[in-house]
Amino acid sequence: MKPLKPVFLKCTVQKYEWGKRGEESVAARIFSRNSGCPIEDKPYAELWMGTHDSGPSLVLFSDSSLDSEFLPLKEWLSRNPEVLGNRVVRRWGADLPFLFKPVFLKCAVQKYEWGKRGEESAAARIFSRNSGCPIEDKPYAELWMGTHDSGPSLVLFSGSSPDSEFLPLKEWLSQNPEVLGDRVVRRWGAGLPFLFKVLSVAKALSIQAHPDKELAPVLHKERPDIYKDPNHKPEMALALTEFEALCGFIDLEELKGVLGSLPEIVNLVGNEAVEELLNIDRSDAKDVKAALQSVFTQLMSAKQDAVSETVLEMKSRLIKEKQVRHLTTKEQLALRLEEQYPNDVGVLSSFFLNYVKLNPGEALYLDANEPHAYIYGDCVECMATSDNVVRAGLTPKYRDVETLCSMLTYKQGYPNILKGAEVSEYTKSYQPPFDEFEVDQCCLPAGRSTTFSAVQKPSIFIVLNGHGSMKIGSEDEILLTTGNIFLVSAGMEIILTANADSAESSSKDNDTNENNKSSTFQLCRAVVNSRFV
Repeated sequence: MKPLKPVFLKCTVQKYEWGKRGEESVAARIFSRNSGCPIEDKPYAELWMGTHDSGPSLVLFSDSSLDSEFLPLKEWLSRNPEVLGNRVVRRWGADLPFLFKPVFLKCAVQKYEWGKRGEESAAARIFSRNSGCPIEDKPYAELWMGTHDSGPSLVLFSGSSPDSEFLPLKEWLSQNPEVLGDRVVRRWGAGLPFLFKVLSVAKALSIQAHPDKELAPVLHKERPDIYKDPNHKPEMALALTEFEALCGFIDLEELKGVLGSLPEIVNLVGNEAVEELLNIDRSDAKDVKAALQSVFTQLMSAKQDAVSETVLEMKSRLIKEKQVRHLTTKEQLALRLEEQYPNDVGVLSSFFLNYVKLNPGEALYLDANEPHAYIYGDCVECMATSDNVVRAGLTPKYRDVETLCSMLTYKQGYPNILKGAEVSEYTKSYQPPFDEFEVDQCCLPAGRSTTFSAVQKPSIFIVLNGHGSMKIGSEDEILLTTGNIFLVSAGMEIILTANADSAESSSKDNDTNENNKSSTFQLCRAVVNSRFV
């Protein structure tokens, strides 16, 4: 077969009202040179290069001459499918399956009262670099990256500059669903199935759980003011610093030891329920679950006056005993929690849950209907697109004790900690058992490169630290720095490179990961789980 030469294209411009006007518009200037059309005093928003019917490109038949004969690119490809390659044709037919390049995002921050304050917060530092907003002396808890209505990301139309014109990512995806890939659109529609976050925790979050696929729509229907989404919310936290959390119920033998050493809890829930749990046969899983549910429900449902008295008694005893013995990790944690949330039942219920301390680079995933609470530290978090939380302790917010105690699975045992599977020399993948997402962490030394191969699913990348560049195909490199966040469409391969002088330049940044050297170019990627696509 005779090899085909490159073909020149005459492309289409979209004059949406949000575009820059006339000569100020990069899209206008390139379109004018490409098409030979003069630039008018109108908004020029987007230059389209591809086969989409709303803005098709034309193949020119006298090389780059604008006066040459032409044929729509879509029609030309249908006559010359060999230029696409057999695998592409088998998958998508005689058409281009991709958009031209990644899009940069301007993202939202949540200033919940439990967040780290000002410069101490990784979420604040990255948000400031991403948005151009100064950091205030306020708590910055979560940076949100995605399409959720409570904190939507915005697509920037002049590269990575936070001063660019923008469009909500949700709206942009509805106009460009091919970015997501066919299978993702068929499963979840024209929106991202995951929500990506950076969390900076100074004060414990609530004792909470997230409803499953069956319960979430029921709660949403009954209380849409509280439960804002009909979707479930499995999630995963990847530690950037040492990260403390409570997660899942401790095993039966440990629980028996706890109850034997905490007379205050026994007095609060009653001897009968405790004796039943202490004397139960651990081989009978059904009876163990019923006994644990009974004790935990009675604890969480106790009247506030009784809870306050119990917490005070336990606190007084532990402070006295601290003078003559070393308190256990759980006892020390209970005193910390009591300082943050005086007289709260969550102080007592913390003894029922596993205390987990993640090192940087370790991850913890949380299925639906499992109790947990983040305690302290910075992490990257990913979840199904939902903000449903059922709370019952360590919070000034609405508590739904009855729902939480009835929805829990009451599984016991220490949670599974993910160390990350190496997918390349510089990249680890963290894959929880959920279709909606997985997370990759990439740490590039100065001057080194790595490739993220094309996959048929969308990705969001965030630059956590350092300076580098991104390259797509034969296009010019795109410079990247801390705070850049960008969406990569399905079917797009990108090459990332750390600056050769990254050691000098990134030392000026605040390292997000306390375990990383200043020379590391560090990114994380959220992407639809490989088990689905």
